[in-house]
Amino acid sequence: MRILLDTQLLIWAAVDKLPSKSVRYIDDKANTLIFSSASIWEATIKSGLNRADFAVDPTALYNGLLGAGYEELPVTSRHALLVRNLPMLHKDPFDRILLAQAASEGITFITADEVLAQYPGSIIFVG
Repeated sequence: MRILLDTQLLIWAAVDKLPSKSVRYIDDKANTLIFSSASIWEATIKSGLNRADFAVDPTALYNGLLGAGYEELPVTSRHALLVRNLPMLHKDPFDRILLAQAASEGITFITADEVLAQYPGSIIFVG
C-alpha cells in the first residue's frame, strides 16, 4: 500500500514519537512511505515563525525522510485544482492539499487529526 503521512505524523516519525496505531503501517516493508513537498513547506514556514511550540529543522526533516526511504510527492497544479472539490471540514490549506494529493494519486492518507479523518476517501485515523 502507498501511504501519505500528514505533516504531524512525519514530525513525530522523525523524533520517534509516533502513535502506536501508526507504527504498524510505517514499519510494514510492503508499504511505500510518501511525504508531500507541502509538508516540508509547512515545516519551513512554521520554523521561520520561531514558535516556541515548533522546534523542527525542516532541512533535517527532509533529509531524514529521504534517508529513511520515503518518497517525495511534489505538489502539482492538478492537486491544487482538486482542493476545490473537498468539503470545508478543515480550513488548513496544507492539510487540504495533502488530502487532494492522496485522493488524486490513489494513495492512502494516514492522519492523527480527527477532523481530517472525516473526509471521504482512503484515510486511516491513528490518533
